[in-house]
Amino acid sequence: MTRLNTRKRDKKKDFENMKSSHKNGQLRKKDILRSVVELFQKEPDKFFNYKQVSAQVGLKTMAQKQQLVTMLTKLVDEDFLLEPTIGKYKYNGRNGSIVGTLERKKGGKIYLIPEDGGDEIFILDKYMNKAIVGDKVRVRLFAKRHNQADLEGQVVEVIQRAHNTFVGKLQVSKDYAFLCLENRMLNNDIFIPKDKINGGKNGDKAVVRITDWPDRDRNPVGEVLEILGSVGDNNAEMNAILVEFGLPYSYPKEIEDFANTIPDEISKDEIAKRIDCRETTTFTIDPKDAKDFDDALSIRKLSNGNWEIGVHIADVTHYVNVGDLINIEAEKRATSIYLVDRTIPMLPERLSNQICSLRPDEDKLCHTVLFEMNDDATVINYKIAHTVIRSDRRFTYEEAQDIIEKKEGDLCTELLTLDALAKKLREERFKNGAIAFERSEVKFEIDEKGKPISVYFKESKDANKLIEEFMLLANKTVAKHIGKTEGKTKPKTFVYRIHDLPDPDKLANLSAFISRFGYKVKTMGKNKEVSTSINNLLDEVQGKKEQNLIETITIRSMAKAIYSTDNIGHYGLAFEFYTHFTSPIRRYPDMMVHRLLDRYAEGGNSANRDMFEELCQHSSEMEQIAANAERASVKYKQVEFMSDKIGKIYDGVISGIQEWGIYVELLENKCEGMIPIRDLDDDFYIFDEKEYCLIGRKHKQKYQLGDEVVVRIAKANLEKKQLDFELIEKKLS
Repeated sequence: MTRLNTRKRDKKKDFENMKSSHKNGQLRKKDILRSVVELFQKEPDKFFNYKQVSAQVGLKTMAQKQQLVTMLTKLVDEDFLLEPTIGKYKYNGRNGSIVGTLERKKGGKIYLIPEDGGDEIFILDKYMNKAIVGDKVRVRLFAKRHNQADLEGQVVEVIQRAHNTFVGKLQVSKDYAFLCLENRMLNNDIFIPKDKINGGKNGDKAVVRITDWPDRDRNPVGEVLEILGSVGDNNAEMNAILVEFGLPYSYPKEIEDFANTIPDEISKDEIAKRIDCRETTTFTIDPKDAKDFDDALSIRKLSNGNWEIGVHIADVTHYVNVGDLINIEAEKRATSIYLVDRTIPMLPERLSNQICSLRPDEDKLCHTVLFEMNDDATVINYKIAHTVIRSDRRFTYEEAQDIIEKKEGDLCTELLTLDALAKKLREERFKNGAIAFERSEVKFEIDEKGKPISVYFKESKDANKLIEEFMLLANKTVAKHIGKTEGKTKPKTFVYRIHDLPDPDKLANLSAFISRFGYKVKTMGKNKEVSTSINNLLDEVQGKKEQNLIETITIRSMAKAIYSTDNIGHYGLAFEFYTHFTSPIRRYPDMMVHRLLDRYAEGGNSANRDMFEELCQHSSEMEQIAANAERASVKYKQVEFMSDKIGKIYDGVISGIQEWGIYVELLENKCEGMIPIRDLDDDFYIFDEKEYCLIGRKHKQKYQLGDEVVVRIAKANLEKKQLDFELIEKKLS
């Protein structure tokens, strides 16, 4: 109580001194600072210029006003104030504590990605306070240091754990073990008591759950949940990647058992409710290793000379109901996952590969868009309906492509007609401003043990583009069917696939980067003008050594496509309305779209927007996580493929520059590795962030993006999915 009274007396004394100073016109520096701080905190949303602050605080003399100028500059430097335009100041609401997600960037540094979209905040390991990469945390900002580019902070609260399960390699001793993590999500290994090792042996890949993290201990305590297998075993490594990203690698037995109770017979009553398309020529075109055929095309000539084209999509929601076990699991997964050597399906295999898969010579239930089109590929009319189909033939892309090229083979006339119509749809799409992002995919030929024996590149040909155009048309039509309303009628809640306009700053950076290669891109103007300029760039780089690099940088300058109930259109496709309707076997948003179509066809009210927006956000997040896992599996296979090529020499192109090294992509197989900066021993190299290059202090040798180099394979670390290169020479431009 005495201390409290003392503090009150001190505060009162300070206040009296401050009042006295005001009367005498002799405000002390600390009093001015306190008044300025209180002013901005009291009016956090208001902008003040220098004169307004001076008047509010009650400054009289020129000396006091000069002090204020210095003070405002210092408060901006320390991030207490924002100065969005010169001479106008506002309280920085982010000052103090900020909530966001922890993410480890290339090179190992950890940053907070703020929820409010502000600048990233660097967190030193010693300030993590038992937070883990991926956690949602609250961070206290430090005052900004002079000449320090990054904002820095300290974790003060873990709001939500992203993971409590981790995968790594066991180090087993007599009385205990440690799980050593390869992905550095945790800074400390996990301690495992002897009775929690679960039969694990030294060197095993294991899944471990954190059970405790005592305040006094550096290491969390855990228990082994499952042994995945030996390090280097293909199944163990692929499953480890899935666990690392918090993804499932098997299907729960109770859900598979539930799926086995679903009958595969189609009743006469069900057929009677639907349009019967079984007599119309119908076929599927899919990758050669696909088993889940979720789309088929049909074609027939109408009496008026037009074409009826059917885009038939597996009617998954006929079999899967909201609230049942399968739907709960599908909603959680949100997407199928495609690793190099396997598919982890969203739905149980009985549905994805059997009941719902549009296999040839079997009656199948579909949700269909039937188009009436003329020879110019103009849509005269369309109908969205439930159908029953019977596929006549299953084509691989290679088989369909062969028929299109040779103009002979099964269903040749039908394929050539659809190909001609698809090319006209495609031409119209690009005329309207669509962007041609068609990168070749790195694929592996693998042996029976999962070991990669060769690398090849999958390119999109006419057969791929045929399917793509009709799927795009169906998705666009379905979205427009619900989203486009007459007059002031508000559209009903729907799930859209949206793609925002590119960030102008990123486009400016792209323009600056490609200018080094002699290319130009328009960064300002109408949407169509900018997209046409980007297409011209992508055409120009075709077949050039820098093609893959420039395509990658261009894609990174674009926004990410996501799911949302708020339709803003799809910039990359140049569509005002777009959704995902055509892949309900492998994407949960497509199931949502099918259900909403049925709801509104039956006259139902608009669905709950908040609920569907939450599902959209979850689906977008799971899509990104699955994509990261897929990339990790490709990276692992690239390192595995190169592991027996140590010492071999390859031509490459610099694909990335960081302060710790140079990333190089090999021209022959697109495998990427790094030349550590410590190995560049001919000079002391400095990282120039502005120019995005390394420059030798003494000899001024420069390494920058796009430079051609010759490298030797020095090391292949499978555990870290990392290739190390040794620089042989830089080629002269």
